[in-house]
Amino acid sequence: MIQDLIDQAVKDGARRGEAAALLGLDPRTIERWRAAECKDDGREGPRQKPNNALVDRERQKVLETVNLPEYCDKSPKQIVPALADCNIYIASEATIYRILRAAGQQKHRSATRPPTKRHRPQALHATGPNQVWQLDFSEYETTTGGTWRIASCRDYWAKYEFDAHVSPTANMHDAVAAVELALAEAEALLGHPLIDDCQIDEATGEILPVLTIVTDNGGPFRSFTFEAFIATRPELRHVRTRVRTPGQNGSRERGFGTMKYEWLFREEIDDGLQLVEHVNAYRHDYNHVRPHEAIAWNRPADVYAGTANPTIPNFKIEETLPTT
Repeated sequence: MIQDLIDQAVKDGARRGEAAALLGLDPRTIERWRAAECKDDGREGPRQKPNNALVDRERQKVLETVNLPEYCDKSPKQIVPALADCNIYIASEATIYRILRAAGQQKHRSATRPPTKRHRPQALHATGPNQVWQLDFSEYETTTGGTWRIASCRDYWAKYEFDAHVSPTANMHDAVAAVELALAEAEALLGHPLIDDCQIDEATGEILPVLTIVTDNGGPFRSFTFEAFIATRPELRHVRTRVRTPGQNGSRERGFGTMKYEWLFREEIDDGLQLVEHVNAYRHDYNHVRPHEAIAWNRPADVYAGTANPTIPNFKIEETLPTT
């Protein structure tokens, strides 16, 4: 009897969701009944043809609801319950996004929620060394079958590679160890603790962090141990990239690629001790010997020390004069 009422309502132009609401049923229950009926008869599952007039009415109702004062600043996910109260059942918020895009009110999903600096590390502009470091792990398999993880920080402005932590694991303790190694090397090069470069907020008296460490959303960087370590160092701040966006940590990823393809993959490395030796040899060549196009053909050690400008080449250019 209920099925006959629903079928008659559909023939009269109502959608199954509206018919189910009138009968106090869940629309998914109706579809489950229909699918079971078609399966028993050996037919294909139900496919309701869209009613263009009803689709246009729902589209107009979505636009009217979004433009209401109480919903103008809400996301489509928060608008779905309001539409359900009006007997408009939309499968997902993606439909609302499409309607808003077609109406020219929203071009992309992030328009309803502008990304914060926590999700926008590319918005952090470094003007000198020790302002933005990028940290990550990279795997390397030796010839004897052992897999080792290399964790190291890289200065975003100078492209300087800090001391690397090599371990068979890649957990929160390894991440903390990599940051500690980088801090020890940076403070040795500076000649004073990094916290001495921090400014103090006059209103609150708090120490303002001077260094931002950018990582991805891996488990070691989301752990309590790593966040607690950052909290104990007032000169540090931690920023994670967007999910599945390795380009926001691109300088660190590029550094690992250079390390492997230009040095490690060319050598026969048997164990972890040899791997540490080759990583250190690579760091010396990368920081002190090889010039880099990204920093105007300067060397990272010179840029980090302030003796070279990453935008001005320091090599002599031969002037070619006309012969006539």
